[in-house]
Amino acid sequence: MTALPVLPSTRAMPPARPAVDEQTARDLANAVAGEVRTGRHDRMLYSTDASPYQVEPLAVVIPADADDAVRAVRFCSERGLPMLPRGGGTSLAGQCTSRAVVLDVSPNCRQLLTIDAEAKTCKAESGITLDDLNDAIRDTGLFFPPDPSTSRHANLGGSIGNNAAGSRSVKYGRTSESLLGLDVALADGTRITLDEGAALRDARVRDITEQVLDVVDRYAGLIRERFPKTRRRNAGYAIDMILQQADAARADGVDPLERINLAHLLCGSEGTLATTLAAEVKLWPIPVARGLAVVAFAELDDAMDALAAILETKPSAVELLDDIVVDLARANAEYRRYVDLLPQPAGQLVKAVLYVEYEAERDASELRCRFDDLRRRLPGLAMEAHTEPASMAMAWKLRKAGEPLLHGIPGNRKPQTFVEDNAVPPERLPEFVRRFREIVERHGTNAAFYAHASVGVLHVRPLVDVHDADDRRIMQSIAVEVADLARELGGVMSGEHGDGRLRSPLLERFFGPELIEAFREIKAIFDPQGLLNPGNVVHPAGQRPIESMTESMRVNPVGPDVVVPTVDTYFDYSDQHGFDGAVEMCNGAGVCRKKQGGTMCPSYMGTLDERHSTRGRGNALRLAITGQIAQTARKAAWDDPDTIDTLDLCLSCKACKTECPSNVDISRLKAEYTAQRYRERGRPTLRSFVFGNVRTLNRLGSITPAIANWVNRQPITKQIVGRLLGVDERRDIPAFAKPLHKQARKQARKQGQRDVVLSPPKDNRPTVVIYGDCFTTYNEPGIGLASIELLQAFGYRVGIAKAACCGRAQMSTGLLPSAIASADKALADLEPWLSCGAVEGIVVLEPSCLSAIKDDWQQLKLATPKADRARVAAKSYMLEDFLERHWDAHPARPAFKTPSAETLFHGHCHQKALWGHESSTKLLQRVLGDDAVRVLDTGCCGMAGSFGYTVDRYDLSMKIGELALMPAVRAEPDAAVCAPGTSCRHQIADGTGRRAMHPAELLASLLDEG
Repeated sequence: MTALPVLPSTRAMPPARPAVDEQTARDLANAVAGEVRTGRHDRMLYSTDASPYQVEPLAVVIPADADDAVRAVRFCSERGLPMLPRGGGTSLAGQCTSRAVVLDVSPNCRQLLTIDAEAKTCKAESGITLDDLNDAIRDTGLFFPPDPSTSRHANLGGSIGNNAAGSRSVKYGRTSESLLGLDVALADGTRITLDEGAALRDARVRDITEQVLDVVDRYAGLIRERFPKTRRRNAGYAIDMILQQADAARADGVDPLERINLAHLLCGSEGTLATTLAAEVKLWPIPVARGLAVVAFAELDDAMDALAAILETKPSAVELLDDIVVDLARANAEYRRYVDLLPQPAGQLVKAVLYVEYEAERDASELRCRFDDLRRRLPGLAMEAHTEPASMAMAWKLRKAGEPLLHGIPGNRKPQTFVEDNAVPPERLPEFVRRFREIVERHGTNAAFYAHASVGVLHVRPLVDVHDADDRRIMQSIAVEVADLARELGGVMSGEHGDGRLRSPLLERFFGPELIEAFREIKAIFDPQGLLNPGNVVHPAGQRPIESMTESMRVNPVGPDVVVPTVDTYFDYSDQHGFDGAVEMCNGAGVCRKKQGGTMCPSYMGTLDERHSTRGRGNALRLAITGQIAQTARKAAWDDPDTIDTLDLCLSCKACKTECPSNVDISRLKAEYTAQRYRERGRPTLRSFVFGNVRTLNRLGSITPAIANWVNRQPITKQIVGRLLGVDERRDIPAFAKPLHKQARKQARKQGQRDVVLSPPKDNRPTVVIYGDCFTTYNEPGIGLASIELLQAFGYRVGIAKAACCGRAQMSTGLLPSAIASADKALADLEPWLSCGAVEGIVVLEPSCLSAIKDDWQQLKLATPKADRARVAAKSYMLEDFLERHWDAHPARPAFKTPSAETLFHGHCHQKALWGHESSTKLLQRVLGDDAVRVLDTGCCGMAGSFGYTVDRYDLSMKIGELALMPAVRAEPDAAVCAPGTSCRHQIADGTGRRAMHPAELLASLLDEG
C-alpha cells in the first residue's frame, strides 16, 4: 500500500447537544407505543457498552415493535434529534455510546418472521440474538454462521452494524457474506428494503443507489489501492464491496443497478446510515459433526509459527489464547475447570493455546483423518482431540471468555480495547505479533493476546491505567504505531469490532483524506442531517482528533476524572483489587443479558430490561458510588431512589459471581450499598429489619407453633402483614414447628437412643454436627430429623449445634453490622465442636446458609481471624455432599430401596453458583441410579428468600419460575421432585401444587430397614 502522510488532528469537536426538554419528552411518549425513558438514571444505564466509554444519551425509547421504531425515528428526524439504534450493547469501540436518543430494539423486536428451508433463507427482526435465531431454526437442519463470542446476547441488528464474524469466518465469512437483504428506516423515517434488485423496484432506493454508485466510481482507483485485501476488514464504509458488485455486473454486461445490494454497505456502518428493522439472511447446513483439537505451546511465537501448517489442513476455525488468559481462567471460580481440558507440554507451562476446529460434511470419520493430518504436521506437540459436543463446548467456553476474563488482572493497569482488533494476512501474523509486542514493551507495558488466528485477526489488550493521564497518552501512541504496522503488513486496524469512538480518529490516517471525503459523501446520501449515531465513522466537523480516543471514557466522561470514594466498608474487597476495583469491575460485556442457560440474571430473563440486568445494576452502583448520579459535588449517593429501585429486583442469587467472566459480585455490592445507606440515614427500613431478623421471628413462632400458625392463616393477619411489610396475600407465611433440637431429643428418648448430642462430645466416636439454620430448626424440622436418621444409618453420632444465625437474611437486607455480629457469634458457637476432635463434618441443610459460611463469612470484616473462618468453611458441607465425599470412610453404609419413580432435581442458586449441583446429585445418582435422577436445566426458582413474598415482586417471582422450573415440574406429574433450598420448595408448591422434598427426606424415605 502507498504510505500515507501523518495528518494534524487539531479540528474542534462540535458542542454537545442539550438534553431533551420536558415538552419534547412528553411529545415523544405520545408519539410511540413503546416505553420512553427520560430520567437521568435510566439514560445513564445506556451511557456505556462493552467499551471504556461513557456518554449520557438524550433519552431512551424501547419500541413496542418495528413499526413503533419507525415512528420514533420519524419523530426524532422531524425535530433534529440524533438517534442511536442499539441492541445488546456489546460493542467494544464505543459505537453504542452517543449523545442521542437511544432506540433499544432488544426487548420487543426479536421475532423470527419467515423461514424457507428449501431456499435456505430466513427473515428475522433486528433485536433477536444470534443464538435465539439459531435455536428457532435448528429443526430445519440449517444455521446462521456468524458466531462472535457474544452470540448468546448480541443482536442480529448489531451484528450487521459491526459486520460480525466470529471463530468460523475462515469458512463462512462475515455477516455480509450471509446477508441477503435488509428492512430499514432511513434517517427521515422512510421505510425501505435493501436487497439485490431493489433499485429497480423502489424509486427511493434507486436514487440512493445511483448516488452511491457515483461516489464509488469516482473513487474507484483509491478504493482498489488503499482498501485492505484481508478476508476480515471492518473500517470505514464497505464501498469496496459495492465496487466489486458493480465491477462484476459490468463484466457480465449487466446494469449495476440490477446487482448492487446496499444491504452490504450497511454491514459495518454502526447504525450511522439507517436503522435496521429486519434482515433476510442466507442459511447453511449444520455440519454432520464437528471436532476440536486443542494444541498447547510453550511459547506464543511457537503457536504463531505453527499457524501456516494448520491452515493447510482446512480447518473451520483456529483460535488463539495466550498464557495471561489461561492464568486468569485458572484463578477464576467458574473457568478453572475449563483449564483442566488443556493439554500440557512436557515439563513446561502452557504459554499459548490454539483451538483448531474441523467440520465433517459426510460422516464423522472425516474428523479422524483431519486430526491425523494435524498431528503429522505438528509432531511432538501436546494435543487433545474432542468430538463430543459437551467436551467441545467446555473447551470453547474458555476461548469465548477470553475478553471478559482479562478484566480480572490485578493492579491498576488493566487490559484495554484500543488496539484489539487488527487484521493482517495470516501469513504475516507471526511477524505482526513479534513487532506488536516490541511496540508494547517499548512503551513500558505488557499485553494479552487472543485471536481469530485463521483469518489473521489479532485481539491484543495492552495493560494501561486509564485513570492515569500519562497512560492515556501511551494508549494514543500505541494505537497510532499499531495502526501503521497493520497497514504496512497489508492489513487494517479493525477486522470485526469496527470504528466507533475508538478507531474513527485513525481512519483518515489509514485511508487518506480523499477516501474520508468519500465516506462523508456516503453518510450524506443516507443521513443528510447527520442524525444517526453522530461522530462515528465520519464526523460533521472533520475527522476526530487522535486525542478524542481517550475522551468521554468512564473515568473521565465530563469534567475531572471520576474516582471511587474512600469508604469504611463492611466487606473486604481485596479479592477484587479493593473497593474501587469491585465498583469498576463490570466491563459491560453483557454476558448477563442471556435469556436461557445458567442462572445469571433471573430478573433480566424475566423482564428483558437493561435496568434489571447484572450490567445495569453494576452501572447503577458505579454511577451512584462515584457521585455521577446527583451531578453535584461528586459525592457518593448512598440514598439515591433510582439506584435503590434498580437494586430492588436483584435476587442476590450470586450467579454473577461465577457466571460473569469478570466475577462481578452484585450480591455483595448490593448489600454494601444498602448497609452504607442505612449507616448514612441512621436506620434501616421496617421491612428490611423484619425480614433480616427472620430467625428471631421463627424462634418466637416455635414457642407455641399451633397458635402462631392459626393466627398467620387468618385473613386479617395477612392484611396487616401486607400493609406493614408489603407481603403478598397470595403467599402463605411459612408454618412454625417445635424446634429441631427438642424434637430430636424427644425422638431419641422415645427410641431409647443416645446418638443425638447437643454439646461437643468428650470421646472420639465419629460425629457429624448439624448446623441449626433458621428454617430447618423452626419451620421444617422434619428435614433435620430425616438427616439424623440418615447419618445414624451411616454409623455416625449426630450433634445439633444450637449456633447463632449465619446472617444470610441480614446480609440480603443490608443489615451488615447485625450480620457481622451474628457470624462472629456463630463461629464462636461452632468452635468447641471443631476443637473436640470427634467431629468429622458440619452439615448445613440449607444451601443459602452454607453459602454464607463458605463465601460471605470469608469476606465480611469479622472479629474472628480468617484462619478460623476458613477452618469452619473447610469442614462445612451439604448433607449429601458429605456422605458422597466420605463414602469409603463411613463407619457403616445402609441399604436403600429402589425408587418407584424418576426424581427431578432442581439445584439452589447459591449451590449452583458456588460449588455446583453435583454436591447433591452425585450421592443421589449413586443411591438411586444414574438413570433415576434427572437434573433440571433450570436457573433461579424466583423466590430467593423474602424476594418473592412482596406485592411489588410477586409477579416477577412467578414469571421467573415459569421460565423453566415450573413447566419442567408440571411436565412430569409422576416424578418425585427434589430441591435442597427451602425457597425453591416453597416456590414449587405455590407455582405447581407439588411438594418438593429435601434430598435428606428423599434418601431417608428409601432406607431399607431390613
